[in-house]
Amino acid sequence: QVQLVESGGGLVQAGGSLRLSCAASGRTVTGHAMGWFRQAPGKEREFVAAVSWTGTTIYTDSVKGRFTISRDSAKTTVGLQMNSLKPEDTAIYYCAARNYGPSSSERDYPYWGQGTQVTVAS
Repeated sequence: QVQLVESGGGLVQAGGSLRLSCAASGRTVTGHAMGWFRQAPGKEREFVAAVSWTGTTIYTDSVKGRFTISRDSAKTTVGLQMNSLKPEDTAIYYCAARNYGPSSSERDYPYWGQGTQVTVAS
């Protein structure tokens, strides 16, 4: 079993930046892709970004050029640097992991964190 713990959420003004982190523990995540999803109030959870074990990244169109996903050298922590934040980025952000390549479908991820709130004030 893989445990994921997110951190770094908070309140920020529009145009500002935040960095989220997700630390993996428990069973090894060797070979696992890790990703970020988000769920805004009253909406379905949606894909944000994902990174493969080897560093290949994918992003949803709405965050391209603003968000950057990365893994640390040990590859057990994934970060999401969020710049130029907009009020529509307000959501609970979830970290997820899967033992294959990156995917934009939440159904492909068996491991999930508890989420961290990001609020962008206009």
